[in-house]
Amino acid sequence: MKTINFPYLALALCLFLLMVINRGSQPGADDDTALPLLTLLIINECAFFLALAGTFIGTKYLSSINFKFSLKPLYSITTIICALLTIQFALLGIKLWPL
Repeated sequence: MKTINFPYLALALCLFLLMVINRGSQPGADDDTALPLLTLLIINECAFFLALAGTFIGTKYLSSINFKFSLKPLYSITTIICALLTIQFALLGIKLWPL
C-alpha cells in the first residue's frame, strides 16, 4: 500500500472508532458505561493518533502539489475531515477523562 492512500484508510477507521466510543460511553442501567473507561481512553488515543497521521500525510501530499485542490478534491476533503476528527478526538478525550 502506498502511504498516499493512508488518509482514506484513516478516515474509515476513525469513523468506526468514533462510533465504538460513542456507543461504549453511554451509561447503562447501573450508571456504568458499556465499555470500561480505560478501554474508551485507549481507543480514543489510538483514533487520535490515526487521524493525526492521516492529516499529516494528506497535508504533506497536498503541499507537494502546491495545494491545488481542484486536482484531488476527494483527497482534500478527506484530509480536512481527518483534521476535524483529530480535534474531535482531542476534545472527546478531555471529556472522557474523570477529573
